[in-house]
Amino acid sequence: MLVSIIELLVMLNPFALFLYLEPVRKDLDHRHFVVVIFRASLISLFICLFFLFSGEFLFKKIFMIDFESFRIFGGIIIFSYAYMYIVKGQKALIMIKENLDDMASEIALPFMVGAGTISLTILTSYRHTKVAGIIILALVFIVNFFSIYLLKIARDSLEKNKFKTAYDKNIEVFLRLNGFFIGAIGVNMVFTGIKNMFGLLK
Repeated sequence: MLVSIIELLVMLNPFALFLYLEPVRKDLDHRHFVVVIFRASLISLFICLFFLFSGEFLFKKIFMIDFESFRIFGGIIIFSYAYMYIVKGQKALIMIKENLDDMASEIALPFMVGAGTISLTILTSYRHTKVAGIIILALVFIVNFFSIYLLKIARDSLEKNKFKTAYDKNIEVFLRLNGFFIGAIGVNMVFTGIKNMFGLLK
């Protein structure tokens, strides 16, 4: 259970989300920023819960795809995210909208919930019971929300301080370091999928 929580948290990457949200942080006051992140977290949680309950049915019954194939492809996608974090970095792509609900949806997709998060959610449904899966996802999004909240609080305390720039650069370092862990998760998924496929062929 702990492994699934850590994998999902690493994939969500609150440090990266904090950097992506720079335009939102600059244009919204503290209260509205927290409301938007809370709504985005709820939207993301419900999307992941949908895939937790329906992922296996969609792949096996509707698309008739073997799960190991999905595991390998998901691993490749996750590895590509890691490459982007480590080599290219990432710039904020979120544009401010008048409606806070629209902004929350834009943050949820694709910044909180993407191919990597969905892949790990479906993998969680194979590893654990549905009740355990709900607990895992709830804990992950709660921790992610409070991580972003605390990062915001910490940065606000430095807003008029010369260390503000150093703070942002250190967050960028954490973002790139996190890419190594994401890459390891992706590679492990690919190797596990290949190993299981060869095991099934024997």
